[in-house]
Amino acid sequence: MPLSPLEHDRRYGELDQVIRAYAGQSADDTPDRPSRALVAYLRHTWHTRPWALAVAERQLREYAEHPPGRLRLRLGEFYPVPDVGLPEGEIQGWLRCLADHIGHSIEQGEVPPPAVPETHWEWHARFPELAQFLGGWFSQDMPDEFADHDAAVADYRATTDARLTARLVGELYELLALDLEETDYALALAELGMEVDPPAPYSPSGWLALIAGRLGGPRADHPPKETDGGWNGRH
Repeated sequence: MPLSPLEHDRRYGELDQVIRAYAGQSADDTPDRPSRALVAYLRHTWHTRPWALAVAERQLREYAEHPPGRLRLRLGEFYPVPDVGLPEGEIQGWLRCLADHIGHSIEQGEVPPPAVPETHWEWHARFPELAQFLGGWFSQDMPDEFADHDAAVADYRATTDARLTARLVGELYELLALDLEETDYALALAELGMEVDPPAPYSPSGWLALIAGRLGGPRADHPPKETDGGWNGRH
């Protein structure tokens, strides 16, 4: 019978995260050098979920040692490794290579230093709410759905939980803190799903700063609360 979501996550959840990191990237890992995709996975996971690395190493190695047969794959009882551009006969060795690199990183404490995201997966893993905002409100359909960019921002704020909006503001400031060139900010916006240009006369970073300021202020329907009791600055 097909795997339940719980069983899938228990047996293959972190393996799936590793494989997703290869979307649009080459699976060109060698015993001496991890690929760009794996370095991106290691960098992000070390700095956000370091405990998950040991899970990934174990799941990769177990899958490589006990690959599913065609029948079990067809029945949905095993995780099907997506096409990464390698011949079927090389997949097991490649998975072992990934497990070896992750295990070495853990044992030696080799942590990739913080850096600008290098892959599509890493951009979305690092800035998930910003990707939701840009891809959902600033796709190529935006001009048909909203009068202008300000209207799209206002709609996001009106329809999104305040806690997610706060998360978006934090991601906006984190992106601005990377201090990229404007051309690189434009590429970052495209990677994160934006399919229209920022409004004139703003540069990409200028528009991001503008949005962060607007969304970071109090909502009109939620004015700041006055302090009850004690010293409140009034006589």
